[in-house]
Amino acid sequence: QGQLAESGGGLVQAGGSLRLSCAASLRTFSSVAVGWFRQAPGKEREFVAAIGWNGGYTEYENSVTGRFTVSRDNAENTAYLQMNNLKPEDTAIYYCATDRRPFRAVLQRTFTEYIYWGQGTQVTVSS
Repeated sequence: QGQLAESGGGLVQAGGSLRLSCAASLRTFSSVAVGWFRQAPGKEREFVAAIGWNGGYTEYENSVTGRFTVSRDNAENTAYLQMNNLKPEDTAIYYCATDRRPFRAVLQRTFTEYIYWGQGTQVTVSS
């Protein structure tokens, strides 16, 4: 049984919206940052967004800034990625992951800095 589980992916037309969820079974969830990554066919996994352990700070990859919003609810052990104005180039498998170090003040963009990963959820945006 995995520590993280993404849901909310699907097929949407360009300009549409999706909200991804990342449910965690980790007792330490509220003490670690959460990152969202994506991987399109034939491409490397890339950073999308991250949120600090207390939700007080966030970072986004340039191409999603202004369209995506990352959030979390530590009481529910869940993180979210709200994706608006989706584009065909957003098509990928989306993964959530937790920082390998607790209470880190600087958000990490490198996937090797994350220790637990979900199984991924497919997002497909049609033109």
